[in-house]
Amino acid sequence: MSRLHPAPTADRATAAQERLHASYWLETGDDPERAALAIAGEQSSGTFVALPGETPELRERAGARVERIELLDEAEAPSLPGAMAPAQGGRYRRCRLQLSWPMGNLGPSLPNLLSTVAGNLFELRQVSGLRLTGLGLPASFAQAYPGPAFGIAGTRRLAGVAQGPLVGTIIKPSVGLSPEETALQVRQLLDAGIDFIKDDELQADGPHCPFEQRVRAVMREVRAAAERTGRKAMVAFNLTGDLDQMRRRHDLVLAEGGTCIMVCLQSVGLVGVHALRLHAQLPIHGHRAGWGYLTRCPQLGWDYAPWQMLWRLAGVDHLHVNGLRNKFSEPDDSVIAAARAVLAGLWADAPLQAMPVFSSGQTGLQAHDTFAALGCADLIHTVGGGIFGHPDGVAAGVQALRESWSAALQGQPLTERAVHSPALRRALEFWR
Repeated sequence: MSRLHPAPTADRATAAQERLHASYWLETGDDPERAALAIAGEQSSGTFVALPGETPELRERAGARVERIELLDEAEAPSLPGAMAPAQGGRYRRCRLQLSWPMGNLGPSLPNLLSTVAGNLFELRQVSGLRLTGLGLPASFAQAYPGPAFGIAGTRRLAGVAQGPLVGTIIKPSVGLSPEETALQVRQLLDAGIDFIKDDELQADGPHCPFEQRVRAVMREVRAAAERTGRKAMVAFNLTGDLDQMRRRHDLVLAEGGTCIMVCLQSVGLVGVHALRLHAQLPIHGHRAGWGYLTRCPQLGWDYAPWQMLWRLAGVDHLHVNGLRNKFSEPDDSVIAAARAVLAGLWADAPLQAMPVFSSGQTGLQAHDTFAALGCADLIHTVGGGIFGHPDGVAAGVQALRESWSAALQGQPLTERAVHSPALRRALEFWR
């Protein structure tokens, strides 16, 4: 198990000289340069009035810098309420903005990074729209945070899937099943040869399906299937809760022979996820429940690329990215951009790669386009209704999804593969 140790004094001195960079889309009724300076001051040494203690020397040492402003376009009306109105006859101007901060202000600390790049600046009157679009983190973060313990290679090893996607599913109905009913579904999926199974984000430790009883019932089936087949499917148990609860639940999954745990990232927070990572001996499957309130308004919040960096540093091995032609509001290009961000290295010597998880209204119909757009199959493809809704049963649903991916990897059209696959042929009749 990894533990976080303080950096040596010399390393701390070097880290203090590094700078953190953040990029934004900004809309303002004020002069953009003046608005940028207001943001920089609010997020570092300044406030709304000049103070005698904020000397030029202190500003030079601790103040945020405006590194770049690039004007884009203008708008008649503000995107957000409560913003400063432009001068008479003026318009709201939009620009790209890059700020930087000295690492001496915060050190390599994820909670304080969050306060610095995404704190009070969203509330300033000078801001009528603001979105965090990118982060450039110094290498001292890689030294301070362990990142994913398993990532792609470790996940493949534990799941027994050397190449291609992990073919997966979500237990449905999302809530309402008892531990025994959940275990029965898992047995059917294991008999069908599934690679990966996860709890729904709503299923944690309710009285109708207590966590401990669910884990024990499901793992009995997983162990039995492994004895029959020689291969153990990966099950991500949702242990979201208080920190002590999550540690105990992790230890139960480990003792029962489980190979994955799941946590709802926004519910637990950076500190909770990082503390769990330092305790865990299993991959952490990160669900992004609540992501929509951070991103759905184009003029407010976060892009996925900087957001996922924080969770990878905190130690998450799998990150949800939605899916192509999903049931939600996210367009396909955004989904692929998110998956590419998860796969991209953070630093050359510390890539900290995680595995993207495609989900939401998925079937085998998305396999070809997902593979073509991503350029690789280092992913988990979780399909719920597309498996459980197969007219010939769960086994046929798993087989149809696997055939779809096999065809995608070989560049073979689905209709051609379906000629020799009854399960896929039937699936194409109900997949929409």
